[in-house]
Amino acid sequence: MRFLSLRGPFCRDCGLSTVRDMSARTLWQGWWGPLSVVITPITLLANLAPWGRFRKLAAPVGGFRPALAPGRPLTRRPEALVFLVPMLLVAVAIPALFVTGLVVGDGSAPTLPVGACVRNEGNWADQDLQVIDCGAPGAEYKVTGRLEKAGSTCEGGDYLADPKYGPDGATISCLEPLH
Repeated sequence: MRFLSLRGPFCRDCGLSTVRDMSARTLWQGWWGPLSVVITPITLLANLAPWGRFRKLAAPVGGFRPALAPGRPLTRRPEALVFLVPMLLVAVAIPALFVTGLVVGDGSAPTLPVGACVRNEGNWADQDLQVIDCGAPGAEYKVTGRLEKAGSTCEGGDYLADPKYGPDGATISCLEPLH
């Protein structure tokens, strides 16, 4: 990382040319360090102050040498694409991920159908119940019913499934051990 500055008396055209060239180099080269991700935008914003002062100057007249050509504006230079394309991709990716999340997952909890067999992929305190074929060797429990009223209990030695497996996150399923 380096910080470059150029001091001196500038006419409007020479100043604009210098600010545009240095800003273009910053857009191209300024992103290559871990701290540069934060410092580069600050540097570009700091370049707005001299750019604004140079724009207010009158056109150059006379002088001991010809003025520099200001060149193309910064947004029309190839170096700006290095900055604008990734920013555009980020601006498009965030809403796209949000919309994808809305379309793919509806956010509702899974329902364990009565009569289905399940196995617990987690421990009992942190259940991860997966519906599987009742004849499969990994089948551990059969869903015997759902408790939808407060205060209800499962029959006999049935276990309670975590409430997250109900359609509204509150219905509890009763599980009968298969072994």
